[in-house]
Amino acid sequence: MATSIDSSKLSHMIKSKRGKEGLRAAAKDIGISAPTLSRIEQGNLPDIDTYVKICEWLKVSSDYFTKGSADHDTQDLIVTSLRADKTLASETVDSLVNFINLAYNQVKDKNRQE
Repeated sequence: MATSIDSSKLSHMIKSKRGKEGLRAAAKDIGISAPTLSRIEQGNLPDIDTYVKICEWLKVSSDYFTKGSADHDTQDLIVTSLRADKTLASETVDSLVNFINLAYNQVKDKNRQE
């Protein structure tokens, strides 16, 4: 089955995490240029190296934005909601996202073994 990256979901999550942080500052944190980040936020797909850097910055697996995988729907909703919640400290959000990703990965691993 062919898969592709959901650029809209990627863009939304980047914008959500970046919040009020400037484009240049966020790009520097990620390790990419500001124009590249701007293009991705506008819905353009990044090259693979940039994509991996962004996934690491967002603290999600590289298959997180893959279209056609229903397994990610609930996980995506939870993570996106946490990232958008401005009442939580970023460290708390990162910890919760890591926990959620771990839980979903354990379920996937268990399902593969069955």
